[in-house]
Amino acid sequence: MKKRSGGQILVDHLKIHGVDHVFCVPGESYLAALDAFYDNQDSIKLIVCRQEGGAAYMAESYGKLTGKPGICFVTRGPGATNASVGVHTAFQDSTPMILFIGQVARNQIDREAFQEIDFKRMFAPIAKWVVQIDQTSRIPELISQAFHRAVNGRPGPVVVVLPEDMLAEEVTVSDSNSYRLVQIAPAEKDLMTLHMMLGKAEKPFVIVGGSGWNKQSVFNLQTFIEKFKLPIGASFRRQDLYDNRLLYYAGDVGIGINPKLKETIQNSDLLLVIGARLGEMATSGYSLINIPCPKQKLIHIHLDSQELGRVYQTDLSINSGMLEFTEAILKLPSLPSIKWTEWTSTINNNYKKIFQPFTIPGSLQMPKIMEYLRNHLYDDAIITNGAGNYTAWPNRYYQYKSFRTQLGPTNGSMGYSLPAAVAAKIIYPNKQVISFNGDGCFLMNGQELSTAVRYKANIIIIVINNGMYGTIRMHQEREYPSRVSGTDLINPNFAELANAYGAKGFTIHTAEEFIQIFEQNSQPKTPVLFELKIDPEALTPISSLSQIRQQAQKTN
Repeated sequence: MKKRSGGQILVDHLKIHGVDHVFCVPGESYLAALDAFYDNQDSIKLIVCRQEGGAAYMAESYGKLTGKPGICFVTRGPGATNASVGVHTAFQDSTPMILFIGQVARNQIDREAFQEIDFKRMFAPIAKWVVQIDQTSRIPELISQAFHRAVNGRPGPVVVVLPEDMLAEEVTVSDSNSYRLVQIAPAEKDLMTLHMMLGKAEKPFVIVGGSGWNKQSVFNLQTFIEKFKLPIGASFRRQDLYDNRLLYYAGDVGIGINPKLKETIQNSDLLLVIGARLGEMATSGYSLINIPCPKQKLIHIHLDSQELGRVYQTDLSINSGMLEFTEAILKLPSLPSIKWTEWTSTINNNYKKIFQPFTIPGSLQMPKIMEYLRNHLYDDAIITNGAGNYTAWPNRYYQYKSFRTQLGPTNGSMGYSLPAAVAAKIIYPNKQVISFNGDGCFLMNGQELSTAVRYKANIIIIVINNGMYGTIRMHQEREYPSRVSGTDLINPNFAELANAYGAKGFTIHTAEEFIQIFEQNSQPKTPVLFELKIDPEALTPISSLSQIRQQAQKTN
């Protein structure tokens, strides 16, 4: 019990709650906290980023990979607005995260002081909780509450606002204990109802997704699927929850869903949805399943009771943690007979057909590159991507083999891939980390290549360069064919840009060239960037720019 500054109390409590990495851009509004980090360099690694959006993405990625809240520190005003993109990502992706924002002094609030913003109003729609700590003595209490709110129920982001004079003030206060994860378990009667409904089904289908998973719950899920021989699909950018190579995998239930898989889900008679929210992306714009009453029987399991019945009325709702639910379903007795063996086999065969060889316009063949990566990356390699048409390559034509190997924003946020990869490599330095980017996506946070070099995060970066904002161009050609407006890009030489940062850069024109150079750099000693010069005609994996335009012209 000795006097400490608010900054010291705050950092001491980050240690108590198990924080080992903090991602930040420094600011004068939280100097007392920065000073406290100086005395804790052995226990907390402070990762200094080049822009607050990149720092927030890194914290969000940490939360996805570890299940613990990712921690980000930024300054007030412009720093906080830059970081808001990571908070929105964490909110829609259900990722535990805490954003700490420096604020003007308490005696200046409501005067529109320099860079002052009312953060409670600003972040209210995109955070689970926003709190400003006005009394230094309440830091232990409110930080404890922030951690509990970030991880319990449906995980998500919490914003903590720190007036600069509060951080500098010295008080005497006792410490709290570490936060605890609290999860609800399914009721026995609900499990019996689930088992009964499963026994009556002839064409069941499982959709898995969401957050709150760990290795044990993923293993339990796989055991349950194999016991009942159930076909399973993964919701948007959650493909790493089930080994894609296994016999019962059906593919991803997300944007541009395989038409055969879409037909399968629509023809099913029982949907067992475990963890996924059944939002817009998982339901093809709410068209995959009828609203509000699906034609199939629907069993929905989710961490948050408010997600149950939010859009779709269920036949059975189960509010449960993922570990608690998967442990419980392992105890269900086997069925006397399984009626869907042929159904499951057909679904898996339809999924495997997407890996049949095909060609795209131009000399650089992405199908060959994806085949090589699919067969040669380590099983625990981490793949990151942002948003854009290019993401179809890692999302559709790669197979995720183990848990927490996919980092992609379910809110479709551009600029995510590079910061996510940097964070992943810092957390897991011995794993392969591959960052997929489009040319538009990469330059939204390309400056974080500097962070990668500084912290020896030796990632492999793939920039698929077609000279345009590809997704918007695709929609533009469908709706307004030949009227190109606002989607062309003028790019730097990405390979030379990488060299300028102290990384290694290569310009690639063919798949064979990529494979040869990749094999020499699969375990790089510095970040490596491959700029893939892809033909603009290869707008999507299955349709060329000209084909999309011609089809639109016929329709219009």
